[in-house]
Amino acid sequence: MMERQALGIEVVPVTTHVGAEIRNIDLSQPQSAETIRQIRAALVQHGVVFFRNQSLDSAQYEALAHAFGKPVRPNSGIIPALAGTTVIAEVRKDPDMGRNVGGSWHTDQVYRPNPSWGTMLLCREVPTFGGDTLWASMSAAYDRLSPGLQKTLRGLRAVHSNANVQSRMNTGRAPDPDVVHPVVIRHPESGRRILYVSPSYTRNFEGWTEAESKPLLDYLYQQAQHPEIFCRFRWEKGSLAFWDNYHTWHFAVNDYEAGERVMHRIVVEGPPFDRELETGA
Repeated sequence: MMERQALGIEVVPVTTHVGAEIRNIDLSQPQSAETIRQIRAALVQHGVVFFRNQSLDSAQYEALAHAFGKPVRPNSGIIPALAGTTVIAEVRKDPDMGRNVGGSWHTDQVYRPNPSWGTMLLCREVPTFGGDTLWASMSAAYDRLSPGLQKTLRGLRAVHSNANVQSRMNTGRAPDPDVVHPVVIRHPESGRRILYVSPSYTRNFEGWTEAESKPLLDYLYQQAQHPEIFCRFRWEKGSLAFWDNYHTWHFAVNDYEAGERVMHRIVVEGPPFDRELETGA
């Protein structure tokens, strides 16, 4: 159902649980506080929002990001900053890369003490076919679990590390120190409970060995990969996706050749983890 907003933008859900397209807006122009509020409300509700046919230069793109929070400098060891910018990272698959960036289910930067909230991805070049991205709702994944398992998980914390990613991408850098986050968080704006584990970064439950943790983690990962709780987005040049890393996982499908797909990414700090909301109580 289309949700027409007071100032003319339209919010069109793309699936039941995750994703909405926002229409009738030119993101290259300064936006009013009310429009920013409406976009943020749609993002909180749907987890990821999509914009088509946008034409933004780097300065306009950065200005848009600043309207929602503080942009984060890219991790130069994994995805370097775009030349001439400080907060835009260029995401591409180079000829020597057998695997693309983001080609597995994950949430961005969960391995940080204060994980990132929002990620923006602007499509600069797109393959003739392929290169789609999928998003999954981790609040819907939590809701799929039995009340007994939900209660158990609310008492657990998990250890997260970027060691595997640093090794796979051959950055030559030591991994960041491990961090620990609750397995179930409450979203700081919607209040919804969210399953907060990530196949790319979660190592084990705090106080458990990796071998003990693996069966339960694998089960939780399976619950987040049911087609009815995710959406798939077909990119076009000028498309922009903006997603909530607290709420969603995402997966960049690796079905295109090197150099065909070029994206500009900005990670935005948003509402921090509220330690009182993390408990799941």
